[in-house]
Amino acid sequence: MSGITKTLTLASSFVLAASTLALGQATGAGAASSTPTKVGVAGIEPAIANTNEGKKEIDALQQKFAPKQTELKALNDEVETLKKQLAAQGDKLSEEERTNRVRALETKQKTLERNAEDAENEFQRAMQEVFNRLGSKMLPVLDKYALAHGYTVILDVSNQQATPVLWASQTTNITKDLIDAYNALGPAAPAPKPAGSGAAANKPSGAAANRKP
Repeated sequence: MSGITKTLTLASSFVLAASTLALGQATGAGAASSTPTKVGVAGIEPAIANTNEGKKEIDALQQKFAPKQTELKALNDEVETLKKQLAAQGDKLSEEERTNRVRALETKQKTLERNAEDAENEFQRAMQEVFNRLGSKMLPVLDKYALAHGYTVILDVSNQQATPVLWASQTTNITKDLIDAYNALGPAAPAPKPAGSGAAANKPSGAAANRKP
């Protein structure tokens, strides 16, 4: 279930709020002062996902959905086994037996697809709830950081389709600074993984990753 092992889409409402905040500050600053515009960029999605609290929340979700992932893998294995058996024995079966096996395979395949889609939707809803909640806490952190460091505009480069930035110097990237500032609010260390479990590969990026569980 690749949607469980990949992260994550930030709620559009939060991105809109962040963009509105940045533009509002830029307009106000421009009207009040003639100082040069200071622009920064940040990956808000990866910033949230890589805070201590974000890592803890995402790890908890992955553990919660691990049994469903195992269930889907077992069902997928059954489907693949039926396909191989049908391919190997198809010409040796009677027409009736072959028809029955094809129907059984199609039924199980539909069940797999339906269960996988349901699991993906459930996971994405849970993930979006996490990002909405942590995003509401990240906004004041961003606001405070921008004001303290004299920024008039901060662009969210998590989604290049929504905010296309062709080039930006690394010195303008404040993603890590936002992570550090958020972590300074309080401890939220990632939850320890169960013994024997594989490390979850969390690789947040602006582009929506392979999401299917």
